[in-house]
Amino acid sequence: MKKQTVFSVVIATLLAGCQQAPTVHHPASPAPVMAPQAACQHGEVQMQTTLWFGLSRKHASPISATDWQTFINKDVTPRFKDGLSVYDAKGQWMGDDGRLARENSKALMLIHPADNESDQKIEQLRQIYKQRFQQDSVMRVDNKVCVDF
Repeated sequence: MKKQTVFSVVIATLLAGCQQAPTVHHPASPAPVMAPQAACQHGEVQMQTTLWFGLSRKHASPISATDWQTFINKDVTPRFKDGLSVYDAKGQWMGDDGRLARENSKALMLIHPADNESDQKIEQLRQIYKQRFQQDSVMRVDNKVCVDF
């Protein structure tokens, strides 16, 4: 084998071990389906879900800091009492009209078990926020992570 080919095979083999198991949401299943993952070297396997909430509204004033904190206090915290993190964010995307759209946002990060109960609570939060604040969507990103305290 050529030196370059051997090097490529070695690198590909090493990188294959670094890939994270993908999360797949099937329409027929309320819970994400996770591919198997090796045990953690430290801590335990948990899910990390980040939800992205836009703070702008089409036909109303932006969502206020008070409205956001009320949502956290009354809707999020009772569902995730073990803890959560909130980050200020600035989102942007290309609109259907070809124009760049920007808005202030909040990112909510949750660490939780990979189970149906947590999944249902997260989906409830997404629906509550969309309905209460007239939002088209709340983006959800899931990853398996190793957690140690």
